[in-house]
Amino acid sequence: MKDPALVACSHGTADTDGTAAVSGLVTAVAAAVEVPVSEAYVDVHGPYVADVVTGHRGDVVVVPLLLAAGFHVHVDIAEAVAAWPQARVSDALGPDPRLTSLLVDRLAAVGAGPDDLVLLAAAGSSDDRAASSVRAAARELAAARGGRVRIAYGASRVPRVTEAVARLREREPDRRVVLASYLLAAGFFQRRLHQAGADLVTAPLLETGLPPDPRLVDLVVERYRQARDPAAPAGPGAGRRSVGPAA
Repeated sequence: MKDPALVACSHGTADTDGTAAVSGLVTAVAAAVEVPVSEAYVDVHGPYVADVVTGHRGDVVVVPLLLAAGFHVHVDIAEAVAAWPQARVSDALGPDPRLTSLLVDRLAAVGAGPDDLVLLAAAGSSDDRAASSVRAAARELAAARGGRVRIAYGASRVPRVTEAVARLREREPDRRVVLASYLLAAGFFQRRLHQAGADLVTAPLLETGLPPDPRLVDLVVERYRQARDPAAPAGPGAGRRSVGPAA
């Protein structure tokens, strides 16, 4: 019996750098597994996830390339696969220790220090489940860096990024404000972070012009494996280069 194909589904963006970064991640995932891998989107542009899923004749696992499971996972993607019993949807990417590790590295790359005020900047969602996921990611980052991490959003929730930065500056004018981008790739919300008035802004998890970090590839593969086989072992390193035909 063949393993299901993998459909990597992201939000979609009109930003060419963001699109290229996501495509690079999908290409790297395809090189790490031994099943067909397709790219799909839920918004902005195609190929749309419903069309990609219906184009497969066999079993499919849709892996949301989304950091939190909000409306797009629970509604858009769920509705796209509802009519196809051979399709399953994995968990979203976050929260996960590999994402935390990447965020720590991004903060170090811009020179953030222990005395800086850090805001985890997420896109935002009206779905409370997504907000809960972001809060968990912030807690994990705070534990990893040994200091408080606050949350700000680009849309849908408060505090918005610009307001959160201004509030911290007013409270503690002698300390730097750092935005830790909790975004997958370049695009509208990443540009908004750079316009928010922070002292430092980290790159998104997929850096423009660079290959995807192996930790992200590993995470996508693991999400696929967990949906394919709920009994599969979880944890960093469990998924990479181990997906092949089922025994």
